[in-house]
Amino acid sequence: MSGASRLTVLAGPTAVGKGTVAAYVREHHPDVWLSVSATTRRPRPGEVDGTHYHFVSNEEFGRMVDHGELLEWATVHGRAQYGTPRAPVEAALAAGRPALLEIDLQGARQVRETMPDALFVFLAPPSWDELVRRLVGRGTETPEEREVRLTTARAELAAAEEFDVTIVNDDVQRAADELVSLMRTPTLTKRD
Repeated sequence: MSGASRLTVLAGPTAVGKGTVAAYVREHHPDVWLSVSATTRRPRPGEVDGTHYHFVSNEEFGRMVDHGELLEWATVHGRAQYGTPRAPVEAALAAGRPALLEIDLQGARQVRETMPDALFVFLAPPSWDELVRRLVGRGTETPEEREVRLTTARAELAAAEEFDVTIVNDDVQRAADELVSLMRTPTLTKRD
């Protein structure tokens, strides 16, 4: 597989803005291939099937797991399942395109097991208060769901040391440009 690109995995706590940074990369860096995850959750307002996620039934998701079609998958926040279809990732890498997975912490840990040479980037909030503000300001979760996500976010923030690089999402354009710059640096060394 000579000439293949290295996979970059972007993860971070809930509501840190992973999707927003990935959307900026999609719009402003068309040479970067972005994986589209499959999920069993319902679309949020404005989300488009096949662009933001592949929205699938629980049955279809189970079939994908059973047939080894997912690079990683997890049940997130005790509710919906998310996973990364394997074939498109492998095709993008084989074609030599810079490839980005925007996934949760559980998924990043699974990818580390199967693709340890990937570059793992942690997207961090400028502060805990800002993370809470973003989550509450989104307005897409019930108060109970927010509490589950905040509890999860505390544990996720502690995992930053597992990653090769940390980018603070204090400005979407700056964070996205820093991410793409890292992706284009083939000699970047990983943390020991």
